[in-house]
Amino acid sequence: MDKKLFHDAPALLRGKGLGASDGALSTTDAGRQGWSILREQVSLPAAVLLRSALLHNLEWMRRFVAAYGVQLAPHGKTTMSPELFRLQLDAGAWGITVATAPQAREAWLAGARRILIANQLVGPANMAIVADLLDAGDTEVFCLVDSADNADALGRWFHARGLRLDVLLEIGIAGGRTGVRDDAQAQAVVEAVARWPQALRLAGVEVYEGVAGDEAGVRAVLRRSVETFQRLRDGRAFARVPALLTGAGSAWFDVVAEEFAALSGDVAAEIVLRPGCYLTHDVGAYRQAATRIHAGNPVARQMGTSLQPALRLWAYVQSRPEPDKAIVGLGKRDAAFDAGFPVPALHYRPGDAAPADAAAHWQVTAMMDQHAFLQVRAGDDLRVGDMLCFDISHPCLTFDKWRHLLVVDDDHAVVDAVSTQF
Repeated sequence: MDKKLFHDAPALLRGKGLGASDGALSTTDAGRQGWSILREQVSLPAAVLLRSALLHNLEWMRRFVAAYGVQLAPHGKTTMSPELFRLQLDAGAWGITVATAPQAREAWLAGARRILIANQLVGPANMAIVADLLDAGDTEVFCLVDSADNADALGRWFHARGLRLDVLLEIGIAGGRTGVRDDAQAQAVVEAVARWPQALRLAGVEVYEGVAGDEAGVRAVLRRSVETFQRLRDGRAFARVPALLTGAGSAWFDVVAEEFAALSGDVAAEIVLRPGCYLTHDVGAYRQAATRIHAGNPVARQMGTSLQPALRLWAYVQSRPEPDKAIVGLGKRDAAFDAGFPVPALHYRPGDAAPADAAAHWQVTAMMDQHAFLQVRAGDDLRVGDMLCFDISHPCLTFDKWRHLLVVDDDHAVVDAVSTQF
């Protein structure tokens, strides 16, 4: 890959986390400004992507799916960044996964021509967005169905529009989210799709295994999905060849690859994994998943490396009101907090040669809109004006708090920027 990661469709930069400039800037201009985080040329708080980790994770997942002979359609809801979508597509992604019709439109605008909506498509306004994508030509859009009512609604609408939509039967579990619970429900959906041969095409089977909770439950629902796929394939129910078998959130993609790999050589099957958080990773639930994957998955062990945190937040210490407390200029408007508070990773005092590791006992204990409460020790050398770099948990809910993120090199100099379209 060349030095410039992102090339076209520049977005204007506005809002927080930027440096000073003489005029309006776009994402393509950010790397030319000479901004440095450590030289305090960027307003903090700022969200950054570490370029080296980003590229490492991109290549790691490319090698992983290649080893299993499966395809990758990263879940775009994680970043909703056109520049990152194009980066993933350029690295060989089969398509982009999304959760909603507007997200599908953003993926299409970023260049995706295979778009998997891992959700039900309900309501005429949402159907119209997808229809416009199909009308554009040279585009495959898939959505999920788990009820005859939804299949019939889709059939009526797309028949009236003179278009044909690919649908995937969604497998679910009792107490879970969406998806058919048993074979009778599955058969009712298949029959409903078949009532609309000019408007709907049963294109495969989908599952989101993450609702199962533990590995035994995950493997059980995956095996049920494989069995359903094989039964429908043998009964010639699929109108697309090869038919899709797709699953895998960001926590169990290794288990999905293992369970689905038996069909990876089947010319009638196209296996598609959909993790989204791998590109930036985190230090929370996904790091725990990576530890499990590296310990138990033979492909990951053979690769010898693991995913790396690429998404970080920089902020200033702005108050030391008590001996054991620091207040940091970072809050719920800037970082996810649903899966754990940000974790201090680096400490930098402007003028020092380089950042140092943050003290292991420093801990965010609470967050408000614009402030984080950092527990420290009375004797810690932490001053107002010092800079802290935080790792995060749950990338999805950090990305959606930023209109743009700066891309930095290993010296914390800004080399690029990406936009988001939430």
